[in-house]
Amino acid sequence: MQHRETGPSSEIGPRRQRRLAMKYRRRRTVVAILAVLVIAVPVTVVSLVHGLKSNITSSPLRAGGGEVPEKITDELNVLILGSDTRELDADDYGSGDGARSDAMILAHISDDSSRIDAIQIPRDTMMDMPACPDTGSGASEPRRAMINSALNQGPACSVSAAEELTGVRVDHFIEVNFDGFATIVDALDGIVVDLDEPLYDDKANLDLPAGEQTLGGTDALALARTRHAVGDGSDISRMDNQQMVMDSIIDRAKSSHTLSRPDRLYNFLDAVTSSLRVDDDLDSVSALASLASTVSSVPKDSISFNIMPWQPAPGNQNRVVKSPAADAVFSAITADEPIGDLVD
Repeated sequence: MQHRETGPSSEIGPRRQRRLAMKYRRRRTVVAILAVLVIAVPVTVVSLVHGLKSNITSSPLRAGGGEVPEKITDELNVLILGSDTRELDADDYGSGDGARSDAMILAHISDDSSRIDAIQIPRDTMMDMPACPDTGSGASEPRRAMINSALNQGPACSVSAAEELTGVRVDHFIEVNFDGFATIVDALDGIVVDLDEPLYDDKANLDLPAGEQTLGGTDALALARTRHAVGDGSDISRMDNQQMVMDSIIDRAKSSHTLSRPDRLYNFLDAVTSSLRVDDDLDSVSALASLASTVSSVPKDSISFNIMPWQPAPGNQNRVVKSPAADAVFSAITADEPIGDLVD
């Protein structure tokens, strides 16, 4: 990714700038967008196990009280949230309070279904957060904060924050939580990874040797979450491990190990549908299947995955803000135009 953003704050030296640039390098790969797999799975659910509809939970798309960006074309924009809420059944995920979006991806499906442009918004992006009325998780006042904190008040507030940051109208959201991620891996009988070196992170409950190994859900999640065992300990330095885990999940889900065994396939589909929270308009197998059909019609070489163009946050070298180049990307998405060279 070429960084055509405005210059960083004077407090950040050239070495830090280079490290930040490396952290946020672009990845163009279909398998990086795990959420597309999550969307596409219910196509099989429709024909095999319609009864799994009862697994899916929903909540409002918007909290109300704020302006919604204008929609000028018939494209589809889906906000994908990986939730690191600690209010879960298990206690194996380390310490933390409240809920935050551990991952946030804005997936744009073009009007003619010819392409998908997925933009990952770094969780440590600072922005002026809009007020968010209560949708069941409490209300929030306008404030300056990291975008991942919006999920404390529920996914509708994450939608409002994403719309405020990008100017792109969001049509749907899909959220997967920590417990769900681990359950999906366990339903696949684990995933295979190959580590170049041992990894240890007591904050993520991670202790893995080097080499090829099969991981259960808890260890796979710890590997995806760890920051302190890799790079400079930043949230984005862990992206390589997240990529490896995503690749392994997709390989396992598409393998004969899963597809040739009805019991494993059912368990996998049960885990996926049980792990989702979606907006009210997606709260049915048929609605998810319709979205899946649209996604599956897009040629694989027409799906791109990019990091939002960024620049260091003024006065805080550990945070980022969107750059002028990001505004150009989001304007193209709003107009349903290819982002192409805007992220090269």
